[in-house]
Amino acid sequence: MSTEPPESTEDAEPGTPADEPAGTEGPEGTAPAAEGDAAKQLSEAEAELAAQRLERERIERRKAEKQAPVAAGAKLSGKAADLLAAVRAVESGAKPAATVFSEPEPPRRPAPEPVRRLEPVAEPGAPAAPAAESVEAVRGVLTEGGAPEGLAPQVAAVLGETAAQALREDPWQLLRVAGVRPEQADGFARALLGAECAPDDERRGRAVTGWLLEQAAIAGHTALELPALTAALARQGVPDPDAAVQDTLAEGEALAFQDALEEPGAQAAPAAAGGGAGEDEERPVRVLVGLERYALAEESLADGLARLINSAPKQDGSAEDWEGAASGAGSAAELIRAVAAHGLVLHTGGEASLAEPAALLRAAGALGLRAWAAAHTPGGRDRFTALSDGPDAGGGGTVATVAGLLSGAEGPGRDADGALDLDLLIVLDAPVLDVETAALLTESLPDGARLVLAGDPGVLWSAGPGRVFADLLAARVCPQLASRRPDPGPLGELVSGIGIGELNQVEAPGKEVVIVPVRDAGEAVHRTVQLVADSVPRAIGVSPEDTQVITPGHGGAAGTRALNAALKERLNPGPGRFGGFDPGDRVAYSPAPGRTVPGQVVGADTEGLRLTCAGEAVLVPRARVEQSVRHGWALTAHQAAGGRWPAVVVVLPGDAAQALSRPWVYTAFSRADRHLSVVHGVEQALPRAVAEVPAKPRTTRLAALLRPQVPTPA
Repeated sequence: MSTEPPESTEDAEPGTPADEPAGTEGPEGTAPAAEGDAAKQLSEAEAELAAQRLERERIERRKAEKQAPVAAGAKLSGKAADLLAAVRAVESGAKPAATVFSEPEPPRRPAPEPVRRLEPVAEPGAPAAPAAESVEAVRGVLTEGGAPEGLAPQVAAVLGETAAQALREDPWQLLRVAGVRPEQADGFARALLGAECAPDDERRGRAVTGWLLEQAAIAGHTALELPALTAALARQGVPDPDAAVQDTLAEGEALAFQDALEEPGAQAAPAAAGGGAGEDEERPVRVLVGLERYALAEESLADGLARLINSAPKQDGSAEDWEGAASGAGSAAELIRAVAAHGLVLHTGGEASLAEPAALLRAAGALGLRAWAAAHTPGGRDRFTALSDGPDAGGGGTVATVAGLLSGAEGPGRDADGALDLDLLIVLDAPVLDVETAALLTESLPDGARLVLAGDPGVLWSAGPGRVFADLLAARVCPQLASRRPDPGPLGELVSGIGIGELNQVEAPGKEVVIVPVRDAGEAVHRTVQLVADSVPRAIGVSPEDTQVITPGHGGAAGTRALNAALKERLNPGPGRFGGFDPGDRVAYSPAPGRTVPGQVVGADTEGLRLTCAGEAVLVPRARVEQSVRHGWALTAHQAAGGRWPAVVVVLPGDAAQALSRPWVYTAFSRADRHLSVVHGVEQALPRAVAEVPAKPRTTRLAALLRPQVPTPA
């Protein structure tokens, strides 16, 4: 059994795992607790995780496991109706779970810990690393079942001190370890249980259901529609998918919801009939099942956004003051006027459009507001700081990273109530926001604060679950302002065409865009190294350190692993004596799942690998290096999202054709500031992807949750 932590399976259908999915995010990893003098060097990741844990606790206290109520007149049919009726009966206390979901049976084992997204290291404040005795006991069970011994620390961390006993009682709990798949867990269960192992074992049904929901979250879904989940269970060989879902719900390992669906013209018809539509009219609904973690985050996000939309913004300055600020702001005037009157505003546009949020930041600071902007990467923070004319432009506006803002390492800090001490927050690269990060931000805003979400709707959605920015744009519950400032030059022209589905040839007299055709993956790697190390520095004047390679996936003959190996051999050869790394290596450091920070190796010692990331020293303990650090000369598009480089080399080997989509191409090509080279081996698959392959749909609940809380705009 060979396992590897999942990266991102946006292109994978639930229940259809992919070995090396395209469009992957960075390696999942979190920074461990630092010791002694290293605490100062490692504080950002640790503080971020601590802040997220505290904020989740706050969310859970407020939500109290709220379930969406059944809308009046809504009607379910068939198995979905039976399932939801059973769920409601148990939640209301009308019937115990055992009598609703199954025939009378002997008392079952204690319910396993709810399925949750696994991280390579425990959050600060969580139980300490498993004891050596527990790890050794697990190692013995794994060996007996034919599973890799190397999984023992992960299994012990996930299942706790009694992990060995838990595995013997329920071998399918191995599926809770990142990277393990049903067929591998099945083999492990057969080795341990022998003749007792059967496809219809309820333990297997629950474990596979939780695994499918976890895989769906990795692919970007916050929940799955019931028919999709049961179909995926059937593909995984579960004989009775409905019973498996019911058992999972009864054990509290997942939650069920129903959302009313809006039909085109459904609201207009009653008005046309003189308002005579009866309240008993049936409304279509969908039944969804999801993991508690993402359900709570999405509900909390909807509540927080509704609070901003429905509340009057804090009165900072008179209407005349705001109008005066807008009158001299050029193209940003409309944005300033919208922010003056609304608690939530959406702003769309490319890189050039950032001049408008920058003008808003300056204007708000001049009016005396505690105004902050937050970018997702240190590079984005620094670019926006320069655009805003310094860290204290206009009398108080400041720029931070989203992670730094939430952790307290950057930003204004928090007030006595635990809210961020600010009046206005501008979040840049808003499409990168997943539901959990967005929920943490909105829950952290004080009453009366204003929130502006700004970003380019053409880029890839978040690496984590949800599509927050796209859902809000589609819901139309607040002002939306589209910038009319185009990105300049041949690169801007090329990317703008991709955004509307056209891959146009552009005039590039300064070699701003260069196409390099290749026949196979081997030639693609060779030409990429040649471009980065020789051609781009000589012809364009951009050094290898300022050139970023982007490719669809980590695996394959021209994925990030192969490209990074070739680029290291040319640019910084060495034996890799520090866990595969040498001083001077360019790396991609992942302090938390879905977040990638570019850095460079400085050295290593007995404590771990020492990096410099955005000018800050970071220590990654030896036990965490494999999970949280990769070489970074080549990245995936999800890893590169939010970043910009003077030169970008996009590598498209022939086997990448199926991975391409319009958002992927748009994201990869738009990372370049001055020069773009395309190592092109996919022939007509590239223009076809731009013209015909939109973003893969994600199942989310944000719009349905907002709809009853926010008045429909006139």
